[in-house]
Amino acid sequence: MALRIGDTAPNFTIATTNGEINFHDWAKGKWVFFFSHPADFTPVCTTEMGKTAKLAPEFEARNCMPIGLSTDTVEEHLGWIADVNETQNTSLTFPIIADADKKIAALYDMIHPSESNTATVRSVFIMDPEMKVRLTMTYPMAVGRNFDEILRVLDALQTGDKHGIATPADWQPGNKVIIPPSVNNADASAKFPQGFDEIKPYLRFVQV
Repeated sequence: MALRIGDTAPNFTIATTNGEINFHDWAKGKWVFFFSHPADFTPVCTTEMGKTAKLAPEFEARNCMPIGLSTDTVEEHLGWIADVNETQNTSLTFPIIADADKKIAALYDMIHPSESNTATVRSVFIMDPEMKVRLTMTYPMAVGRNFDEILRVLDALQTGDKHGIATPADWQPGNKVIIPPSVNNADASAKFPQGFDEIKPYLRFVQV
């Protein structure tokens, strides 16, 4: 069954390019960006791995650790990383899971038979430090991910957790946010003494 937002991410112990890990122990206290790839030595995946490596400072600033998955071996992954570093002008250090028997792909519902019976689609999971699934996205095999959106979602989730707010369409850090309808005006005034703009009783914007 597919994972849903709010579910606890299933734990597993698996070989990676950084050694064997227990997923929950490895991720303890961190946010996680977990993403799958159809195969090593493929063009779209190579650009995505390179982009993730280049964004290492951005993920670190958000207390978030990336981890990739492909249904190939550690040895194949290591050879591919050399290609990624060469062609994408980067240094990839985050772990890539070796899921040659596809157990993790099945556990996380990453194989969609209409796309391929053997290769994983481009699944994205963001987990919080409690290992709760906070976001899922699924891209087709031929479409590369939007990493600006992945970082934006991390920022939105963390801002929401910190301030108890929601974010509007196309929100970017620094923009106004939304006070949830579950918070009445009296409580909103106490929580946000800087004041807020009430467009409708259910639509109130505040700067945090």
